Amino acid sequence: MPKGSNTAVPTTALRVELGWRSGPGVPDADASALLLAAGKVRSDGDFVFYNQPAHPSGAVRHEGKRTAGGRVTDTLLADLARVEGAVERIVLAASADGGTFGQVPDLYIEVTDAVSGQVVARFDSPGATVETAFVLGEFYRRQGNWKFRAVGQGYSSGLEGLATDFGISVDEPQRAAPPTPTTVTAPPPPATAPASTPPRPAAAPAPPPAAPSAPAAQPVRLSKVTLTKAAPSVSLAKQGGTSGAMRVNLNWQMRKQFPGWGSRRGDLDLDLCALYELADGRKGVVQALGNAFGSLHRPPYIHLDGDDRTGAVASGENLTVNLDHKQDFRRILVFVTIYEGARSFADLHATVTLQPQHGAPIEFSLDECTVASPVCALALITNTGGDLLVQREARYLVPERGSSPQRTVDRAYGWGMNWTPGRK
Repeated sequence: MPKGSNTAVPTTALRVELGWRSGPGVPDADASALLLAAGKVRSDGDFVFYNQPAHPSGAVRHEGKRTAGGRVTDTLLADLARVEGAVERIVLAASADGGTFGQVPDLYIEVTDAVSGQVVARFDSPGATVETAFVLGEFYRRQGNWKFRAVGQGYSSGLEGLATDFGISVDEPQRAAPPTPTTVTAPPPPATAPASTPPRPAAAPAPPPAAPSAPAAQPVRLSKVTLTKAAPSVSLAKQGGTSGAMRVNLNWQMRKQFPGWGSRRGDLDLDLCALYELADGRKGVVQALGNAFGSLHRPPYIHLDGDDRTGAVASGENLTVNLDHKQDFRRILVFVTIYEGARSFADLHATVTLQPQHGAPIEFSLDECTVASPVCALALITNTGGDLLVQREARYLVPERGSSPQRTVDRAYGWGMNWTPGRK
């Protein structure tokens, strides 16, 4: 499609893929969507991006990145049949992290039917220079139907400029107030009492206390940390993640379907798990297998929220770690196994996000699997001098004949536990 053109799209679930060619010096980019009524968001909840991956209505969600074949894609899912009637437009944008879009080659946006995979619109956006945020396209209503328009409008002010332009309140770093100058004045002359003092009028009744105001909505936080092979670790304390709950999320999708993938409608069932070692030497595992879901408020202070059998929902699988007990942890290894539906992680797109309650989110994508691996070590969290250090692992492991995925992870990281067969 040429810039400015439009085309009709079906009122159904559509997958929106933003893609570009990777390489040395190419910055990362992140997809986002803004749901607009009368040209502005109705609230900060109408902004869908890496820190707010799902709209409250469930109509739009951020599915995350995939790297394969020298290309990077970041994907949104928009179910136009579920979009609220007040929403007139859905702006589809991208922001560059660590550079400008002039450094991002072969940038495009492609819209496909989420069920059939048929391409319904595509716009290759050339000519970017100093922009750090880009509106590539938008869905908009016209006479009761939906259309897609190729936009190609850039911002040099990044994701913050894009967001505020559409009415988002952005959390800005606090700046120290400038010092207030001190003025020295001469003391006033002593007061002279009058010859007679008139009677003082009766005091007016005190006004009733003001009703407590509703707490102000918290602005959207745009900061994040992306772990890569070149920069694989981060301190939780330095990111503000020193207390509260930390959610560890795994979200995945299958890009293609091959014979032998899945026995129930092609579903792939992954299990998010964690090996833990506490400061007192106790060791164990949190996993759906054997209903070992853990506990958040007593040892091991780790809880598996549920068992997502498809990865197709916005929440994916989640572990929660209680950072109020960080002194009780020695190390935690977060890993994922294939319970059923496939023999390895080949052609799987997955994103891992660690979201501290009081800090910036930490995310990374799983690299393309090149071995017959049914288990992947995701992240190793170690207690170092009272601080928790998060290390990106993204390490695919191949079990020996007769060895379970859990035992394979145990041996690779020296946990030294005894394993027996289990089921869920």
